[in-house]
Amino acid sequence: TEFIKSVSSAARSFLYNHGMQELREVTSLERKRPSAGRFFFRGIGVILPSVLMLWILVAAFRFVDGNIAEPINAGVRFIVASVAVTTDSMEFRPDEAEIVIEQARAAKLGLDRSAPTAQSRLVHANVAAWWAARWWLNLVGLVLAVAAVYVLGRLVGGFLGRRLLAAFESGLVAVPGIRQVYPALKQIVEFLFGGERKQLAFNRVVMIEYPRSGLWSMGLVTGDAAKELAPTVGDCVTVFVPSSPTPFTGWTVSVPRSEVREVPLSIDEALRYLVSAGVVVPSGGRPETKHVSSQSSTQ
Repeated sequence: TEFIKSVSSAARSFLYNHGMQELREVTSLERKRPSAGRFFFRGIGVILPSVLMLWILVAAFRFVDGNIAEPINAGVRFIVASVAVTTDSMEFRPDEAEIVIEQARAAKLGLDRSAPTAQSRLVHANVAAWWAARWWLNLVGLVLAVAAVYVLGRLVGGFLGRRLLAAFESGLVAVPGIRQVYPALKQIVEFLFGGERKQLAFNRVVMIEYPRSGLWSMGLVTGDAAKELAPTVGDCVTVFVPSSPTPFTGWTVSVPRSEVREVPLSIDEALRYLVSAGVVVPSGGRPETKHVSSQSSTQ
């Protein structure tokens, strides 16, 4: 989503600028360091964002490969081996000597030592060895997972798919324990991956006096306050106040429209400022502030 892209860009910008500061804003103690040390930290500031991003991608791939693709690959191997046993495939069929050896091993381990069972175990082992010798077959699980998610998305997009999904969710939330967890998880997933109508739209950067009068915090306007709150709080806007340096978490507050100050910053600039804890200052100097009008809030 745009929010995740903005946070990723902000993190890269902070790491890069933090490394560059080793030369731009050198303290009196740093001036005494050898130049090699300063260039070393400068190099870290340059390569660290790329290394971290590569580490995140590798970790994500390992997670998907180990928890999604590999179980699918195991199922495919089991199907191939079962078909090979049923059809007595010559490619995976063990010879008589191998069956005898397997029967002897099964007798020592207390397993079923009958010839058909021993042959079945050997066929499964031969299929596993055949699969391991062809590394590209490990992509089968990943491809099937992507295809299954795509087909499921197309199915849910239709009338019948929506009815089936609604029936499944109705049965799911009826289970004690899941009822309290599933709705919240569903809202989070819809926020991250849902359509444009379900995604949270951070449309403006504002300053509000939070958590008390006299302390100004940067926030992101998400829209007008809920209609149910209007009789209690009056004419308010909903503002998400990200925490620093992890803007994925924060506080949601309803602020009177007259007390909100809009600042001419983009979402990316605001997130860089928050991720860096104020180190990365938006270019262009100190911005002017203005009240958030009712007309701008509805845009």
